[in-house]
Amino acid sequence: METITKTKQNQSIHHLVLANGITTIAVENPTADIIACRIFLKNAGGCWDSKAKAGLSHLLASTIAKGTQNLSAVEIASKVESTGASLGVDAATDYFLISIKTVTSDFLPMLELTAEIMQMPSFPIEEIELEKNLTKQNIRSQQEQPFNVAFNQLREAMYPNHPYGISILGTEESVSNLTQADLKEYHKTYFRPDNLVISICGNINVKEAVQTVEKIFGNLQNPNESIKPLNVPSLINKPIDKILSQETQQSIVMLGYLAPEIKNDDYIVLKLLSTYLGNGLSSRLFVELREKRGLAYDVSCFYPSRLYDAQFVAYMGTAPENTEIAVKGLRDEVERLSEIKLSEEELQTAKNKLLGQYALGKQTNAEIAHIYGWYECLGLGIQFDEEFQNSINEVNSNVIQSCARKYFSKPYLSIVGPV
Repeated sequence: METITKTKQNQSIHHLVLANGITTIAVENPTADIIACRIFLKNAGGCWDSKAKAGLSHLLASTIAKGTQNLSAVEIASKVESTGASLGVDAATDYFLISIKTVTSDFLPMLELTAEIMQMPSFPIEEIELEKNLTKQNIRSQQEQPFNVAFNQLREAMYPNHPYGISILGTEESVSNLTQADLKEYHKTYFRPDNLVISICGNINVKEAVQTVEKIFGNLQNPNESIKPLNVPSLINKPIDKILSQETQQSIVMLGYLAPEIKNDDYIVLKLLSTYLGNGLSSRLFVELREKRGLAYDVSCFYPSRLYDAQFVAYMGTAPENTEIAVKGLRDEVERLSEIKLSEEELQTAKNKLLGQYALGKQTNAEIAHIYGWYECLGLGIQFDEEFQNSINEVNSNVIQSCARKYFSKPYLSIVGPV
């Protein structure tokens, strides 16, 4: 069934599910002779890696384009670079993604090359071992960076026995044990038509975009067995303090509050609170803790969009002797929202900032293709783009305060720095 949605800019977004289950999203944007394509695997990514095979999604992303049954890694790179195109593969916590960007005339051969990579990867042993070694170097490098150490410590405390509790990179032990057979099994399980979302934006009309996808991917068949649903345990809020003594020039302080997934009604309210508290030089945390009190080298907060329970994190880098004051100051600023309502001016400023940055995040074909494909993977549909913007304008100070009281109680605490 095909659906067509109009944006406020009168831009048509076409949504179509092919006979074999591939979801195709097409947006015509003829302003530049460029086409961007995002191919998502809905049920794939770090969440789907078992604890023993943590890092498998990342390793597959690193090796899938390093050879097919017909092409070597060098030949694949030559085909991409000879046209000035780009092809990238990425594994995130909630999805697996292949990205293409090319001039219009080269889109068909680039999509054909991508289809070959997706359907017939060879996973050369030497490439697997190389990428495993690089991944383990990356893991060791992160262990030397206080911010990453503090975040990993916080994440493990907030997500015990949960897929979100492990880095997308995996651990040195789990990566060392990954094999070519693991990659082939992962590929066989998740690379199937009914698990694909293909989102296209650029100088191509909708009919041609759909015909191109049908021509290249339309004959793919699904296995008889469905993908087994992911079993994600429910989280229990049991805040704890994790303090690691490490000789660093500054202390890293992180507060973590369990927060809802993107489908929850409170998601948009917490996005506004994240913007108010930590987005930019005019944010509450920056002004109060850095500019006025001089406590912070760096201070901000973030609230990622997640398929399952997310985390609202406020963090600060401070002088070691100020660690205790910094913890109190950071916590006071977050939790004051439960007691003091935002003024109309503060709330409107946060709304304007969030809506403005959201609009700036949809300027390119690649950004447009990504956001609609991502919303489809999350089960929100392409209409969430408009719903998100409209819902922001409806939030008032009473809703803000109620939401703060609901989530901002005693936080998880992670500190890394000198004793």
